[in-house]
Amino acid sequence: MTQHSQAASGRPYGLWPSPISPRSLAGGLRLSDVQWDSDGKSLVWLEGRSAQGVLVCATLDGAATRDLTVDLSVRAKVGYGGGDFTVAGGIVFFVEANSGRIYRQSLASGAARAITPAFGHATAPTLSPDGRWLLYVHSSEGVDALALVDAEGQQWPQKIASGHDFYMQPCWHPTGRSFAYVAWNHPLMPWDGTTLYLTTLQDGVETPRVADTKALTGDDDVAIFQPAFSPDGRYIAYVSDASGWGQICLYDLEAETQRTLTSVAAEHGKPAWIQGMRTFGWSHDSQSLYVVRNRGGFAQLLQVALDGSEKPIAGLEEYTWLDQPAIAPSGDAIAVIGSSSAQPERLIVAPNAATRVLRRTTTETIDPTELAPAQPITWESAGGVTIHGLLYLPRGFTLGAAPLPPAIIRIHGGPTSQVTSVYNAQTQFFTTRGYTVLQVNYRGSTGYGREYMKALRGMWGICDVEDAVSGAQYLAAHGFADSSRLVIAGGSAGGYTVLEALCRAPGVFRAGLCLYGVTNMFTLAADTHKFEERYLDSMLGPLPEASSIYRERSPIFHVELLKDPIAIFQGEEDQVVPRAQSDSIVESLRRRGIPHEYHVYVGEGHGWRKQETIEAFYKAVEAFLRQYVLFA
Repeated sequence: MTQHSQAASGRPYGLWPSPISPRSLAGGLRLSDVQWDSDGKSLVWLEGRSAQGVLVCATLDGAATRDLTVDLSVRAKVGYGGGDFTVAGGIVFFVEANSGRIYRQSLASGAARAITPAFGHATAPTLSPDGRWLLYVHSSEGVDALALVDAEGQQWPQKIASGHDFYMQPCWHPTGRSFAYVAWNHPLMPWDGTTLYLTTLQDGVETPRVADTKALTGDDDVAIFQPAFSPDGRYIAYVSDASGWGQICLYDLEAETQRTLTSVAAEHGKPAWIQGMRTFGWSHDSQSLYVVRNRGGFAQLLQVALDGSEKPIAGLEEYTWLDQPAIAPSGDAIAVIGSSSAQPERLIVAPNAATRVLRRTTTETIDPTELAPAQPITWESAGGVTIHGLLYLPRGFTLGAAPLPPAIIRIHGGPTSQVTSVYNAQTQFFTTRGYTVLQVNYRGSTGYGREYMKALRGMWGICDVEDAVSGAQYLAAHGFADSSRLVIAGGSAGGYTVLEALCRAPGVFRAGLCLYGVTNMFTLAADTHKFEERYLDSMLGPLPEASSIYRERSPIFHVELLKDPIAIFQGEEDQVVPRAQSDSIVESLRRRGIPHEYHVYVGEGHGWRKQETIEAFYKAVEAFLRQYVLFA
């Protein structure tokens, strides 16, 4: 913003009156998945409303939407969650949050009832084509398996596949005589290496029994994502990163051959942090696939024919990020969650000029011109390596004009993840107050090919810190931000980078915001949940051989280097990064008199869901920045 427009606002950078209040952020809802019923006329989607997950149903004939689950909260809790429900034949099957049981409920009327017993946790349910059997992932006492239960819940569930540490994305062949799934074992993560399996069932038996299981593709160095059978049953489509990029591939079940359908330098899959993730779906006639393509954090929906020819889907041009595409089982309708950096998420149905919005996550009362668009940006880090990120500038900002705004350098979690051009309320919270925001896709991020993702292996705590610091310095050197008012912020793995950056590069940042950050690699390896308990084998090295690296990269062992003001936020019930991790850092800060704040939220885990927590968090952040950055 120029001096003139800053003066017109009446307040300096960082103190602008914003249309985004902490209360408005707390009051929004979340969209996590959408699926078609098998009739092709009804849609069911999952909304997050504060701490509750609610299934909602609508038909395309214009009938009013209807909440399906009022007294029960829908949320699967295997790993980081996802795979919460499935719908077919007028019935929705969902995982209840507190018990981990699968319930069934008619879309027409009636109450939900449980069909699995209350032990362990279920996820990723999928109904057989004849409607008789529900296949799902089950986890209990550290043991995962694929399980099968009759759709009425009259029989006891049975294991139908076991022996691997992890399972995900089970799906039925249209005949119901076989199913496919992805599995992998420790110490791998699902983006490191997974295998696609095909299981054939015995003929002529009342209860499904396995006749044969064979591996189709994938290994310890190739990640396979989202198997999906074509409606005619001839192919399995999936994403493989064997080429160095996540490409759409086809396995011909008749010829027993494989081929790659896409071949561009872009991503068509995602790191499988949760169950139930989708980036593509089959057309009803099996002649093409509808595919979300990710180029540098910007998404496009394409129709890809079996000969590899492509065409974009019309009606989605205003959206720069698309999630969970669901293809109607008849006709050409596509439901998808769409947004842009200046457009909050919506549930939309495409493609054509009459693209419909079925659900909005906010009131959408903010003029989009008041929000900052995402701009892809690159800079050089240590060793001349090119780093990627997304830059957001406060409205009216003019390069070269003084004064310069403060900046928030945001570090994503994972660390195997990516910041994209999806609507990010926290980023807009800052930009509308007069901050520059840089979201860093440091080495180790996905979205830029497998080699870029692998660059963090063994180097966590080094590359991510170098890239965050160099990104901040780039903003200051090129006139995008005031070098004396740089703030680093992140959660989980991003919170770890915040701590390490403040320790290893003191004085670069005026302050830090750390959400449930990792402080001790030894206790993380011992205390975290099953999904990530061997993650550090690739990020740092296996124990005990790499114990010296664990000590060197753990902030708690060099916390005396941390001297800049910091605000730490923690969920009391966090099972991923337990509260003890934050407690240990705070004790040192308190003992040494380092300026800090510590906020612990009761009833929250790894991230905030309750409205009252979200509102309290943003109020605390704003007050902290005023004290230690804007008025310091």
